[in-house]
Amino acid sequence: MPAYAYVAQVVGWLIWITPFLLAKRNPEAPAQLDKRARWGIGLQVVAYALAWQGHFWARMPPGWRFVLAFLFLGIAGVLSWTSTWALGRQWRVDAGLSADHELVTAGAYRYIRHPIYCSMLCLLLGTGFMITPWLLFLISALLFVAGTEIRVRVEDNLLASRFGERFREYQQRVPAYVPLVR
Repeated sequence: MPAYAYVAQVVGWLIWITPFLLAKRNPEAPAQLDKRARWGIGLQVVAYALAWQGHFWARMPPGWRFVLAFLFLGIAGVLSWTSTWALGRQWRVDAGLSADHELVTAGAYRYIRHPIYCSMLCLLLGTGFMITPWLLFLISALLFVAGTEIRVRVEDNLLASRFGERFREYQQRVPAYVPLVR
């Protein structure tokens, strides 16, 4: 594979991960924590590991796959930066709520309830289109969606328990992590 394809992958991943590394986290333990979401994290990790497998490292994928990969990596980067900025100190890996937790509905959260998961899906698609054989890509995507569904349901239940009807209205109005899909 040409050097620019490797560079595109590395740069895409670095742009995506940087806001999470720079994020100012709330040092306090969450007031509410649901560890069941960790099952979803595990499935997502396996999905990414599968996406990185395959023989495409040896040759360049067709041009249309490279273009789609580049597009998805770009979207992933934009969403990761805007989402972590909108969440501020509320961002955390685990599904949890701080004592002073607020319902964020601004920025990317105006259009998608879980834009970080959307960015993660775009990252997976960007990697998959560039380097993953179709069967592994399909399995990877299915595992990722299963893991993300677990995380979305756990987090939505936490938010509903804290914000009640306000969150339910938001949930009815705004798709979870894929724009235009309810």
